[in-house]
Amino acid sequence: MMNSSQVSYFTLTAYLDSGALKYLYFTVVVFLYIVIVTANVLLIVVICVNRSLHEPMYMFLCSLFVNELYGSTGLFPFLLLQIILSDVHTVSASFCFLQIFCFYAYGSIEFSNLAVISYDRYLAICCPLRYHTCMSSSKVSVLIALTWLLTFLAVGVLISLSAPLQLCGNIINKVYCDNYSIVKLACSDTKVNNIYGILYTLTLVVLVTLIFYTYMRILKVCFSGSKQTRHKAISTCTPHLASLLNFSCGAFFEIIQNRFDMRQLPNMLRIFLSIYWLTCQPLFSPVIYGLNLTKIRVSCKNVIGRMKVFTLSHKLNFKI
Repeated sequence: MMNSSQVSYFTLTAYLDSGALKYLYFTVVVFLYIVIVTANVLLIVVICVNRSLHEPMYMFLCSLFVNELYGSTGLFPFLLLQIILSDVHTVSASFCFLQIFCFYAYGSIEFSNLAVISYDRYLAICCPLRYHTCMSSSKVSVLIALTWLLTFLAVGVLISLSAPLQLCGNIINKVYCDNYSIVKLACSDTKVNNIYGILYTLTLVVLVTLIFYTYMRILKVCFSGSKQTRHKAISTCTPHLASLLNFSCGAFFEIIQNRFDMRQLPNMLRIFLSIYWLTCQPLFSPVIYGLNLTKIRVSCKNVIGRMKVFTLSHKLNFKI
């Protein structure tokens, strides 16, 4: 029996032999990562520099966009450097646990941000007279800080329970490291890990259920109001619901893959489902919010316009 200190690396076996196409895959992944970083950084800058966007909902969206950068950065450099350009799909044990920490924290922070946003929309639409009292700048800062700190603490406990486990192997049938896959390799007792994992998952399920319940309450209030109020509320809540549904479906696919034997599915489909929640959501969020929220869309156009004017004036000055 080999313990965790003797496992210096893990082998990821869910990859296809890309052969001569690996440089094409490399180019596609680089392009996708650049688009994700550019889109999210643009929206973060727009929210930070525009005083009209210094409102609770946009502050929470800024936290959401930072998390998109955090999650995608945990995956894309790893794919580029260690997987696509490497013929041996291995990862060191320490980096594997770091990756688990990044991915689990990303998923939990994403749901927590969406929960806080749903609470903000509930107060703004259903309790407008209490909104400014309940959503003061100090309370917004506390909510954002708790969203990140409590998640880091919960995931830290998860990693501290998995890292000391005695392992009987180092083969992970996935495209990246996953806590449940490592627990399944354990030779020692994993009762505590399983209990904590169930509680962790149930907490997220309850959180998602509360988010959907909140939006149901919002929609109920909207449809009982005037046409103008209904249209404004629905247009505001639509991108939040779309983002929630997209990420929830991606996370659900990943949980299903972890808990059930999916080897009967085509390998390419399994790879796509594994990385969907880590690749599509960071791209989906800035697009859906940037296009649907009028204030953000107008502010983005103004920032891009200023950048074009600055670039043109710089070129003219250079010629002179």
